[in-house]
Amino acid sequence: MRTFAIVLAGGRGSRMNSETPKQYMLLGEKPVIYYSLFAFEQNSRIDDVILVCAEDDIEYCKETIVERYHFSKVRKVVAGGNERYLSVYNALQCIEDADMVYIHDGARPNVTDEIIDRLYNETQKSGACVAAVPAKDTIKIASADAIVESTPDRNSLWQIQTPQVFYFKEIKEAYAKAIREKDTTLTDDAMVMECYGERPVKLVMGDYHNLKITTPEDMEIMELFLKKSIDIKKV
Repeated sequence: MRTFAIVLAGGRGSRMNSETPKQYMLLGEKPVIYYSLFAFEQNSRIDDVILVCAEDDIEYCKETIVERYHFSKVRKVVAGGNERYLSVYNALQCIEDADMVYIHDGARPNVTDEIIDRLYNETQKSGACVAAVPAKDTIKIASADAIVESTPDRNSLWQIQTPQVFYFKEIKEAYAKAIREKDTTLTDDAMVMECYGERPVKLVMGDYHNLKITTPEDMEIMELFLKKSIDIKKV
């Protein structure tokens, strides 16, 4: 099966309190985006990668990221849109022929071979799946003024991660419908499939270390994860 990975690196990371977008900040002497690209580069399931970034960053990504680190699977670096779903749609339009597509946030640098492989195997069975982990904390549903309204059963709650993986033609068609409807409520690819596709989405166990970097504290946590991973490999 011909498999693409779309890696999203177009965000500006306003909550990082940094002029440098979070995907280009250094994590263990390499840019955050390096780790996601490296994971897909090394995994034999993945044939091609589309990197999505801000239009002004295209040359930077080509020269400083793709060429410098010899990411041969990155076939195209394309401009994203103003919203995440528009960036994904732009990338899908660049793929002419594929069986399966991974969609991954480049701000999740700790994606592993194990996650990529689990998702690949499950997508072959179910056609649409996302990495996720069961919620550990109790969740409250609140009103606009922060008054608790209800407490859902924690056993039914999952924290959604990426990658999110689909049969290519199906997710491309679902995104095309969403674009035609001008639906701005979409927060992830699974939601696009839920609302505009014809296939249920399967949750597949991700990893609690597969965090999305959003704040400076997340960078500190990821530094610890990275150091631990390097130390384990040295043993």
